[in-house]
Amino acid sequence: MEALGFSLALSAQRDHVLSARPDAPVVPERPPRARGGGGTRRAAAGVLRRLADRLEPCPQPIPAR
Repeated sequence: MEALGFSLALSAQRDHVLSARPDAPVVPERPPRARGGGGTRRAAAGVLRRLADRLEPCPQPIPAR
């Protein structure tokens, strides 16, 4: 069992050390997504809020006697 653990540890250590080499492949960063649609998001939030009020309305205040 010790030989298996040693072999796995050696393989993991080798992969880790060799991953930081200067000639390692470089993955370019993705350009940031456009942040549009603020109006659509606000409209959807309003619709959901009105729907929630219809499904579970606030309790009516108790009238004063």
